Amino acid sequence: MEVKHRTVRSLITKLGSVSEQTRAEALSELRLMTKLDADTRPLIADAGAVPYLAENLYSSAHATQDDAAATLLNLSISSRAVLMSTRGLLDALSHVLRHHASSSYASAVQSSAATLHSLLIDEEYRPIIGSKRDIIYSLIDITKHSGSSVRSVKDALKALFGISLYPLNRKTVIDLGGVGPLFSLILKGFATGVVEDATAVIAQVAGCEESEEAFRKVSGIGVLVDLLDGATGSTMRVKENAVAALLNLVRCGRERIGREVREQGMLAVEGITDVAENGSSKGKSKAVALLKVLYGGNNGCLVRDERFDSLVNQQECA
Repeated sequence: MEVKHRTVRSLITKLGSVSEQTRAEALSELRLMTKLDADTRPLIADAGAVPYLAENLYSSAHATQDDAAATLLNLSISSRAVLMSTRGLLDALSHVLRHHASSSYASAVQSSAATLHSLLIDEEYRPIIGSKRDIIYSLIDITKHSGSSVRSVKDALKALFGISLYPLNRKTVIDLGGVGPLFSLILKGFATGVVEDATAVIAQVAGCEESEEAFRKVSGIGVLVDLLDGATGSTMRVKENAVAALLNLVRCGRERIGREVREQGMLAVEGITDVAENGSSKGKSKAVALLKVLYGGNNGCLVRDERFDSLVNQQECA
């Protein structure tokens, strides 16, 4: 272990060199170390590498920037506190994200978005990162930019999901125009994984009062109901996210949005029931709750049957 300590200290010293080549070589080696040897990650973070890595995110040399971003991603797995306590780190990540449209920045952008997703695993960091509107704006912009790769979009969506887990951040996502691009990803027929991640964010964003008008502008309820139609071939994860979104709209919106969900949700009873019977434990619970809304709020338009009563009983006994 002492050998590792010495090697790490030597490399970090080189990060402060006036020689660009020396810095680049040290960065490349640190990236490899953090990828292949998990034990070195806390050593590198605690030895003071993070401020140097953050500084190199501004480098005009794309290889240097890429190595710095990838190393930060690796460090974020085990040293989130060190990263979050580093002055200017979030601003440096934001700088990379803002340049996502340049193909030269693509891999650094992906690593930066993934780093944010990793940091957002800790609940205490969600309001801090969510207060950086420039970060949220850039992540949304990645999802709607025609030149973004599938991987870039997925990394941006995962970061937006982590941000949206904190309730007060959901309004910011809406205010910055996030709802339209999220639904566009579904309508454009992106890869299954992208639709799954997009609907996961949509389900979270639906959990605030401001979602009502934003969803209405993009006919969001209709899109979610369509995803529950067996003919669309949606995966179970997509269906569960659609159910969660509709349920959140009812719970957080006013009576008008609740009425719209009940009216349009009648067309998706089979899909919702499928989730209630075959989904994950959390998905089943939300689907039964949504069925209760539909059966209880349509003035008898939906007739309760033994299948529904059985699902309710199973949830109450679980």
